[in-house]
Amino acid sequence: MEAALTTTGNGTLVAGNGARISEVIAAFIAQEDCKPSSRNTYRKGVEQFFGWVEATGRTIAALTRVDIIAFKEYLISEDGANKSTLTAASYLTAVKLFYKWAEGAKLYPNIADGVKLPKRHKRFEKEPLTARQAQALVAEVADGNNLRDAAIINLQIRCGLRCVEVVNANIGDLQQAAGRTILNIKGKGRDSKDDFVIISDKCAAALRAYLETRKGAAPTEPLFVCNGNRNEGGRLTTRSVSRIAKQHLQAIGLDGRAYTAHSLRHTTACIMLQSAGVSYEMVQKTLRHANPATTQAYTYHIDKQRRLEAAAESKLDGIF
Repeated sequence: MEAALTTTGNGTLVAGNGARISEVIAAFIAQEDCKPSSRNTYRKGVEQFFGWVEATGRTIAALTRVDIIAFKEYLISEDGANKSTLTAASYLTAVKLFYKWAEGAKLYPNIADGVKLPKRHKRFEKEPLTARQAQALVAEVADGNNLRDAAIINLQIRCGLRCVEVVNANIGDLQQAAGRTILNIKGKGRDSKDDFVIISDKCAAALRAYLETRKGAAPTEPLFVCNGNRNEGGRLTTRSVSRIAKQHLQAIGLDGRAYTAHSLRHTTACIMLQSAGVSYEMVQKTLRHANPATTQAYTYHIDKQRRLEAAAESKLDGIF
């Protein structure tokens, strides 16, 4: 099949029918039968690819499979985009889907067919907190005057909630079942709240203290709302929840890319497995992992923490 994507004299990317590449991308995105969030990810990945094509002086009509592989290497290279393997895989998936669609639309041959996604490490890229660090974080947020932040941090570190799950929660999702307080959850990629987490006593106390400040709020209102003037009383965003976690992590001296809101979810799993004696099966249910292998991956962090605590290398200091 003859390549149909070309460039104009001024470098504007166009398809063989004269459409700008932005229009071609829009046509590709429009036909994808998926969630809006996935469409946004696909758009970002494809735009990143064509931005790279322009930046490297490549000609679209002459692109081959070798260029797709070069783009993959650029994504994960420290000298390139330096993306995580997860992000790189999502971008490359978008490019592969684009070329599959483009071939069907007779715009361009599928030069991405068969290109493998970056291999993900069998470990998580965010560091969990140790039990002592978790205690420090809970104490730090309790010492402040922000009851909302205290409730969010407790919910994330004691129940392993993702940021999106915190954002999606409504007041009415807090219910009683078999004498326990539970929070119904709309999990990652789900359309309905078909799962739940069990709220511990300390977590429930933090939630009650916060909800006391919102007496009269309807069950359909967000569990957590904005305090700022710009969106007072509105639902928090995932970015806001991430920022809240980051601020309190920094307050106890945990900074850097390895410590984020997702570290709290990892902390839930690692402390359950290492210190609380909870089985992998129960941790899988708590974190709502579809694949047991995802839960097993926490073994890496547990082994790492044990080695750090033992610090065999330090014993040599007492000898020489």
